[in-house]
Amino acid sequence: MAQDTQHPMQLFDITPDQVNRVVAAFYARIRQHPELGPVFAAHIAAEEWPQHEEKIAAFWRNAILKERSYAGNPMRVHMQTDDVTPAHFAPWLGLFDEVLSQQLPDETAKAFSALAHRIGRGLRMGLEQVRHPKDAPPKLF
Repeated sequence: MAQDTQHPMQLFDITPDQVNRVVAAFYARIRQHPELGPVFAAHIAAEEWPQHEEKIAAFWRNAILKERSYAGNPMRVHMQTDDVTPAHFAPWLGLFDEVLSQQLPDETAKAFSALAHRIGRGLRMGLEQVRHPKDAPPKLF
């Protein structure tokens, strides 16, 4: 894999502008999504979308390009949001994969998708564990 000389530690070949475009295209689709749109709308006012997109783009640029431009805790945010459920991750990832395939070269889209699915699995499992009834039998993943 060729490495970008500006970001020798990045996970795969992608530019900051490509990450930003993916995030913008994804959230444009999220806002129209019949299931996910209302969940996001309950937490992000229309005028807050630019700041939210920048924060999430910074998250991905940090994860991929090692920019160190993101400060936050996605697990805590998702756990504190009662209307985000483990079931939301499948449609979220499906929509993200569609956007990746439309916005990026095939190999870059595949690498970004693999990372998104790994992070999504972790978030979903964290939500499942924290919301699992304490007196219920353990859930085997």
